[in-house]
Amino acid sequence: MNIGQSESRSIQTLCSLLGYSRQAFYKFVKHAEKEALQHDLILQEVLRIRKTLKRLGTRKLLFKMEGFMREHHIEIGRDAMFDLLATHKLLIRKRKRRVPVTTFSDHWMRKYPNLIVDFIPTAPNQLWVSDITYITLKDDFAYLSLITDAYSRKIVGFYLSETLSADGCIKALQMALNNNPQLGRLIHHSDRGSQYCCADYVSILDKHFVKISMTQSGDPLENAIAERVNGILKDELLEKIYINYQEAKQAIAAAISIYNYQRPHSSIDMLTPIEAHLREGELKRRWKNYYSKKKEVVMS
Repeated sequence: MNIGQSESRSIQTLCSLLGYSRQAFYKFVKHAEKEALQHDLILQEVLRIRKTLKRLGTRKLLFKMEGFMREHHIEIGRDAMFDLLATHKLLIRKRKRRVPVTTFSDHWMRKYPNLIVDFIPTAPNQLWVSDITYITLKDDFAYLSLITDAYSRKIVGFYLSETLSADGCIKALQMALNNNPQLGRLIHHSDRGSQYCCADYVSILDKHFVKISMTQSGDPLENAIAERVNGILKDELLEKIYINYQEAKQAIAAAISIYNYQRPHSSIDMLTPIEAHLREGELKRRWKNYYSKKKEVVMS
């Protein structure tokens, strides 16, 4: 008896024991082989995307891979995608960091009221949000000043400084103004840090007829968009630590380019910031505010 006949009889015996027909068995094997091939293709594409978007989450991956899935006739749901990535240890987990203080609001300089409560921008350059975050170096910290357009989520200005002086914030602001020369009624929102309250920074805003808005407490929700952008850069696109300032500076410029041109946002209808910055009107949000729902349940 040759190997083929022996294998065929073994399959027949197995099917009889399990109560399945040979046809059903071969159909199952074919499906399993197809699924294994599709999973291999998905994992290859995930690894390709994460060469640049190193810590892009599963939901964003699914969106970016829609065209790829159609081309390869692959269908996979969100839960199955999570399971697949978990099996291969490709889920992104949040990092824990030691956090230096970047905001010093206990100063004598003028602090401005919050002008953006319930304000929702309907076009670019109506509201810019600013913040400072730290970047970990081998033996020190550097400080990244960011200015983000609240409508498009585009980072319009940035600068990495070796100190927490106002100079880094001023250079980020100058970049934003140079890149967006046609400004209408713009509001600049920040925390009450001394960098944003100092005379040099305020005078630039006044010169360009930009209204000044500031948070009234230490609650991150008062500057939520800026906080979120900081988190995306550090959790998805930047390394935990850089050897020196120059290496960090180059990496940040590359990461912000990837963020602006490649990363879709569920808060702006899965557009990239650069795409959203060319639009006007309401942009659909593709996420649920679970915080609000929890709060409603507690209050009820």
